[in-house]
Amino acid sequence: MSNSKEKLFSEFPPVSTEKWMEKIITDLKGADFEKKLVWKTNEGFAVKPFYREEDIAELKTANSLPGEFPYVRGTKKNNNDWFVRQDIEVKNFSEANKKALDILNKGITSLGFKINRQDVSKENIAVLLNGIHAEAVELNFSTCQMKSVELISILVDYFKEKKYDPTKIFGSVNIDFVGATLRKGIVKEEWVNQMVAAIKAAAELRYFKVIAVNAYLFNNAGSYITQELAYALAWGNELMSQLVDAGVNPTFAAKKIKFNFGIGANYFMEIAKFRAARWLWAEIVKAYEPKCDHDCPNEGPTNECRCAGKMNIFAQTSTFNQTLFDAHVNMLRTQTEAMSAAIAGVDSMLVSPFDESFRTPDEFSERIARNQQLLLKEECHFDKIADPSGGSYYIETLTNSIAQEAWNLFLKTEEKGFYKSVQSGEIQVAVNASAEKRFKALSQRREILLGTNQFPNFTEVASGKIGKDNPCHSDCSDGQKETTITTLNTKRLANEFESLRLTTEQSGKEVKAFMLTIGNLAMRLARSQFSSNFLACAGYKPIDNLGFETVDTGIEAARKAGADIIVLCSSDDEYAEYAPQAYELTKGKEILIVAGAPASMEELKALGIEYFINVRSNVLETLQSLNAKLGIQ
Repeated sequence: MSNSKEKLFSEFPPVSTEKWMEKIITDLKGADFEKKLVWKTNEGFAVKPFYREEDIAELKTANSLPGEFPYVRGTKKNNNDWFVRQDIEVKNFSEANKKALDILNKGITSLGFKINRQDVSKENIAVLLNGIHAEAVELNFSTCQMKSVELISILVDYFKEKKYDPTKIFGSVNIDFVGATLRKGIVKEEWVNQMVAAIKAAAELRYFKVIAVNAYLFNNAGSYITQELAYALAWGNELMSQLVDAGVNPTFAAKKIKFNFGIGANYFMEIAKFRAARWLWAEIVKAYEPKCDHDCPNEGPTNECRCAGKMNIFAQTSTFNQTLFDAHVNMLRTQTEAMSAAIAGVDSMLVSPFDESFRTPDEFSERIARNQQLLLKEECHFDKIADPSGGSYYIETLTNSIAQEAWNLFLKTEEKGFYKSVQSGEIQVAVNASAEKRFKALSQRREILLGTNQFPNFTEVASGKIGKDNPCHSDCSDGQKETTITTLNTKRLANEFESLRLTTEQSGKEVKAFMLTIGNLAMRLARSQFSSNFLACAGYKPIDNLGFETVDTGIEAARKAGADIIVLCSSDDEYAEYAPQAYELTKGKEILIVAGAPASMEELKALGIEYFINVRSNVLETLQSLNAKLGIQ
């Protein structure tokens, strides 16, 4: 058997990188390799079409082990388990408790409670946690920042009364004063003192986090991956620095910080992001020379506490790329996002219900969101293997590239000071600029949202499914003053397309776009399909056809159908003949669109033809212009 194996593998001799490149260059037939196959990421580095063992030979991280410093391969040695979280907005404490017990029986292992500030009391917390065994579930809370220390004290007393082992309590209280500045331009003075008080209040709960780095705010505002990571690291370092200066032991400070990240749609890049995040944070904490506060098997060569450098990561699926139209596609987005976070080894995860962006989630959407994580565990066994992506030439290289770019931005941010940059609005401006680039890319279809700017559902109407807003009640502004600080973008990526389509829908006018297909069979079919998808993004009703012998018969058929728009679909060469005929017949009546970018475009524009749609078109601007011309406001 061994001999047959040797013979089998001897039939596949190793192929050098040079040989691969020779083959690729030959197949490109003169096309530029860099322009054709090398992808330039938004994050500022290039990605090659293939990677080999030599690409990671010099990377030290590729030789590390799971559970070992600098934790690039995860903080756990023997598995990849994570807490499955669902959040509950607490309006009635008995009802919230009932819901919590129900979803715990359905697979949830982490609860997130959002509590109004006026409801923080010992009695309410007792009702909320009644019947919930705190040692068997992760418990997370968010409320008004000014009430958070009181909430921590209530929780500590409650756990003592129930005689729980404090070393078996996992969870967090989301204390974050920086987020209020990022989102609302509100500045709270003396926030460090309250964080120190929170750490002291939670001192007995070794694994309970009370300081939050809410990096998901950048993700949901449309930031690039390296921005989210770099600003998260700078945020965490700001907290460490301020807390240590205030007299908090660096080991204790680091162990009380929880990083709450978003998960974007770029599957492999997101895996690499979380791996790079653990690595860089471990190096940052190491610089504070933390010492172990108890017997620790993970001491460094200078007796530093390497456990302090373990980044605790909660990851939640992005809201930036959720859509109103074709909303069930959101489940596909959140599933791939959850997969990338799980493979990367996060500590806890929340999958947002697919309808969260436009209404209060119902029982069905919450169940689906829960089950998306449970499927990854129970059927795909993602929780069994630590760092399954480790050793992948591609992901190891991405991890290193993202780490390098994020570290460079981190250092630039540190030079100015993270919190100073937040107060000046500089970080918000940078993130918003990235979001604007993404909005533009979406309008030009260089970034795709399925069902929104590409392949929309032609017959869908959405006005009736939009529910009332579901605002978070955990913020407050007592003692805080509003400023003119720039705030983070709050628009989702699809907002402008959705607004456009809703305007068409709510106008009550059915806009019919008739495909006048003529001439070259392959080109007219391809262009009619392209144009139908293009115009349906505005909620127009495409009317496709098999083809016409003459332009006249096509125009006649369009008028019988009651068309508002006629799209001429043919080949570039034939437009010189067909387009002038179509224009003369439609002038002053229907809107004429030519599908494509023929060489005769300038001559046709000189005749008066205004609209040409093709792969280089700005889809959003074109559709907005058409709506204006149709009188749809």
